[in-house]
Amino acid sequence: MYPIQIGNYDFKRIYLWLQYSDRLPFFTEVVIEVFYPNNMQADGLVMFNHGFLIGFDPFFYPKQLLSKITNQDTPLFEVNPSWYYNYSQAAIDNNWALAFVTTVHQQIDGMPWTDFGGSARPGQAAYAAASYLIRYGATHKYNDEKAVKAFQFLKPAAATSKAGLSKGNRVLFAGHSVGGAHAQAAATGFANLRDIGRKNFTSYDPVFYNREVTPDHTPPLSKWTPEEMADPVGVLQLSPVDGAGGKIVPVFAPGMKPYRQKLAEMKIPNLMVVGNCDSACLTTASNPPAWSATGSNNQYAQMTPAGKESWGAVCMVEDGGHCGYLLHRNDLCSMADAQPNKLAGCKDATVWQAGEAEFHFTNELMRRYIDQLASDKPKIDSFDDWKGCELVSWLSDETSDKQGINLAKFADGRYVHFAH
Repeated sequence: MYPIQIGNYDFKRIYLWLQYSDRLPFFTEVVIEVFYPNNMQADGLVMFNHGFLIGFDPFFYPKQLLSKITNQDTPLFEVNPSWYYNYSQAAIDNNWALAFVTTVHQQIDGMPWTDFGGSARPGQAAYAAASYLIRYGATHKYNDEKAVKAFQFLKPAAATSKAGLSKGNRVLFAGHSVGGAHAQAAATGFANLRDIGRKNFTSYDPVFYNREVTPDHTPPLSKWTPEEMADPVGVLQLSPVDGAGGKIVPVFAPGMKPYRQKLAEMKIPNLMVVGNCDSACLTTASNPPAWSATGSNNQYAQMTPAGKESWGAVCMVEDGGHCGYLLHRNDLCSMADAQPNKLAGCKDATVWQAGEAEFHFTNELMRRYIDQLASDKPKIDSFDDWKGCELVSWLSDETSDKQGINLAKFADGRYVHFAH
């Protein structure tokens, strides 16, 4: 599609085929929605993995066949995660680009693009998509030098700030629900995705094809230079859900635990947000739950094990459910909020819904997170830098404007919990 101009930004959808490894015949269709400044000087990129119940369509395959016959757009365009997770103002205020990735998941072929969690493939796709945007820009014509030059929207990697940060390939990986768990995987970077993939039968050295599987494709990611690949500079998980699919097909959905263990060793900002009434991520509906006040069988504990100076942090929204992060209501997503009374103190709670204060809080959180990573700010080099930064201070300040929501206190009396 041609880019749609919205003020000083352009919006575009890109349709590609992704082969997870150039040595194995595993393919998936990918649609990338990207919102970028039309001066082509973005300071960085947010790559967002959407939640699991956005856009389920039982007629996907007939529509897909019809689109091929009639040369119409792929039905994957109908998923439209940017409609639900419209954090564009956060990107605009910081001159960053915001992208969303949707794939036909290999995990459950009968329900394309619906993802019940536990498979690393969507996280692998997110990292590959971010790297594609960095190298080739907002075009599917990766083999057309003129098109690539016209649609590269990130500042050149050679341009550095006073803080010494490269501006060309910095990526904040974020996601909601199962997308939050997929962001955990993507944020570990190419080397870890490849190494863990080898051990877990999800080999990873991806190549892209232009719309159809033809002999022409991009070089495998292992052949790219570091400047052409995504450099994870942070991770944001909104009510992450993991492993639910593993209860049905454990071989294909083993969960993100190895990636969380790797994140525990990485020196990048790492923030998890949960709602105190979110039964989808705080109960065994997620395997394991995102967070728990006790025990080690939860995602947060796996990211913050004893003996490691993990940068993992978590905050909890009062009356927060699973879908308050969205701008627009989605009926299927709302099923996840059907039983908030499973959790203590939530029997009579009025849980935040899509488009309400929790969405505006999330947009402000995203804005401040991106601002914290701005190229003209001192680089966060240590755990103490991260713990004392402006973003964490804003979350920790009981009097700060959080767009109408309140954060719950943890047992230590703080609004942001660190394991160390």
